Order: sequence, then C-alpha cells, then structure tokens
Amino acid sequence: MVTKMAASDAHAQSDMAIGWVGAGKMGAPMIRNLLAQGQQVTVTEPSSAQRDGIVAAGAVVAHTLSDHAGSHIVFATLPNDAVLADVVIGKGDQPGLRDTMARGACFIEMSTVSPECSAHVAQALEEKGIAYLRAPVSGSTTLAEQATLTILTSGDRAAWEAALPFLEMMSVRQFYLGHREEARYMKLVLNTLVGASSAILSEALALGASGGLSHAKMMEVVNESAVASPLLKYKSEAIVSGDYAPAFTVDQMIKDFSLISDAARRNNIPLFTTGLILEAYRAASNSGLSDKDFFALVKWQSDMSPQ
Repeated sequence: MVTKMAASDAHAQSDMAIGWVGAGKMGAPMIRNLLAQGQQVTVTEPSSAQRDGIVAAGAVVAHTLSDHAGSHIVFATLPNDAVLADVVIGKGDQPGLRDTMARGACFIEMSTVSPECSAHVAQALEEKGIAYLRAPVSGSTTLAEQATLTILTSGDRAAWEAALPFLEMMSVRQFYLGHREEARYMKLVLNTLVGASSAILSEALALGASGGLSHAKMMEVVNESAVASPLLKYKSEAIVSGDYAPAFTVDQMIKDFSLISDAARRNNIPLFTTGLILEAYRAASNSGLSDKDFFALVKWQSDMSPQ
C-alpha cells in the first residue's frame, strides 16, 4: 500500500487528458470526484440518462471510442468480460481502444472481470504499446461518492506511478500488487469473503429466530462480538428493517461467484463451500430476489425456514 501524495503532485498532472468508458452506478461518482478536483474528463456512456447526469456535472461527451485518441489515460468501469473485450479489441467494424489510443497511453480498467479476459486484453494492448492497469475497486456506491474506496492495482509499474494521483482522488487506500493479474485475483478473494458473509449470516439468523430471537437483538449482539465487521454493521439496518434496496444485487453476486468458481477450476483449486454459496444465490434469484441486495439471502433463508 502507498500513502497519500501531496495535492501539488496531483495538480501537476492536471494537464493530462483523461477519458472514461462507462458512467454507471460506480463509474459516475468516481468521475464526479475527478471533476471536483479540477480534472477534465471525456466520457463514453451508452445510457442517455447516465450520460446526461455526468455531463451536467461537467464531463465532456465522447460519442465514440475514437474520441479518446488524445487521452493520456482512459479509465473504464464495465459490466462484464464481453463488454471489456468489445471496448478494447473492438466489435464488428467498430474499432476498440487498442486501435484508437496512442502508443504510450494508459488504459485502467476498474471492474470485476475474469483474470482470463484481463490477460487477453493485456496482450492486445501490449501489442499496440498501450500500458494497462488492472484496478478493481473494493467498496460500495456510498464509498465511491465519498472517495473512500480501496483500489487494488496490478500491471505496469511506471503506469501505476503516473496514475496514482488520479487514483487518490477517488479512493482512500491504493494497493500495488504485481505486474500481471494479481489485482483481479485479489478482488475475487475479497468478493468470496463478502458473499460468504451474507450466506453464513442468513443461516445463523434463521437458527436464532427459531429460538425466539429477533433480527434486531441478534445484530446488536453480533456487532459487539468477536465476529463484528464493518460489512455486517453497514448491512444491519437493512437486515433489521427488511429493506433490501440494492447496493449490490443478488444477480451481481452470482456473476462474481461464477468468476470465482471459473478461476478456481482453471487453477485446479477445489472450492467446496464457495460452490454451495453460489447455489444459494441462484436459488434466491429464482425465488424473485434477483434485483435485491445480496444480503436478501437473509430473507430467502427466513422464508424457507419454519415460522
């Protein structure tokens, strides 16, 4: 991990042209944080509502990926492997960033994607002389708004050092983990633990409820116990109220646990518990909770249990 650099270091780089692809729930607040620090950001976003919102905050529209030709750094927050491949390599007759960005520029991808796809993208960019940083984030949309995310980074070390002032504008902690796909694996490690927390808590609360305990009383004790965690404290209000408005949905967790399972299979790592947790999320999704917060596993488990 590195410590914060002086503000003057970041301002010294303010003349660097910044591009961004994808201004969704996580991308938009990170872009706003760059804008708030006086950076000009050129954004490609297919959704008109999301695009209009970020333009109102001061961003410039890039109508095609070719509009990023002059960008020194292009960030991306993308939904999945397929979109990442299309954005970098191109789709049909539409060129990707590898054919539009200049040699010596840097592409920084901040989503949760597979190490396999990331490595494929790395090779495509390397062939064009474009630096590549894998920089997935850990944290909620609220932390993104507050610029208190944790950023996990791997890739070209010189590119990391050049990009660090901008990463610091969006986060409170930044880790440099290695030269290749280490950041992708670290993100999967964290998501394994996050997803497992909801799964095991749902079973524990169902057991307690069968003995007459309320969710409110159980969470009060849990949050003052040896197993207390920032995640459980953050989710306590939703668990007690039963309001599972999504910060990160059940279906998104299915996507991430599928990535975890696939990566483990490729590396011959047996993940017995993780496989069971993935099936729990699939069952919850099939029961109608697909677009609820992933801690809705508590509701799913409660609905399955005798009243």
